[in-house]
Amino acid sequence: MLKLHSMQNSGNCYKVRLLLAKLGVPFTLVDVDILRGENRTPEFLMRNPEGRVPLLELPGGHFLAESNAILFYLASGTRFLADGPLARAEVLRWMFFEQHSHEPAIAAARFWLKLVRGGRDLRTHDIDRWLEEGYAALGVMERHLGRRAFFADDTFSIADIALYAHTHVAGEGEFDLEPFPAVRRWLQRVAADPGHVAMEWRPETVPEKVNSI
Repeated sequence: MLKLHSMQNSGNCYKVRLLLAKLGVPFTLVDVDILRGENRTPEFLMRNPEGRVPLLELPGGHFLAESNAILFYLASGTRFLADGPLARAEVLRWMFFEQHSHEPAIAAARFWLKLVRGGRDLRTHDIDRWLEEGYAALGVMERHLGRRAFFADDTFSIADIALYAHTHVAGEGEFDLEPFPAVRRWLQRVAADPGHVAMEWRPETVPEKVNSI
């Protein structure tokens, strides 16, 4: 069985749980609290030298890191990743956008303003930059979604999952989505796709503790 090392309120970890839920793939959840440094232990760093979650543990002792790489691996051969080279490239285009232009601002603002105690005081000089860059990314999304239902090939894909994970909780990073009606309609379409689960969802299997790694 697959084993997912994950932090529950992480957007990057939620991406993977959401796709696994949609695929109906059973997996065991291993909780890793990065705020307590559980991703920096020698045992964890042996599995992922970067010390990041999510981390997918595969049968045979293989480990796959980076949320979007995990999505691409799991989606192969499913409705969430097209077969054609151009369609796949379009999916990757938006997943690269998510990691380069979207996540560094929107997810960072949410992490420091919502999840880290005293984060606003610690990162005061970064907040304006995060807001500027995050709103720029939302503007790109708004223009793109103003002409189509989904990001790649007008079909629901892992590109939508990747972008949904942080966008739907952008308000927790003090982003106002009211000026982005196309983005808000897209969020509703993503949430209406079959098999959708919220960030709070956990698999029915009993989760393992991080110290069992």
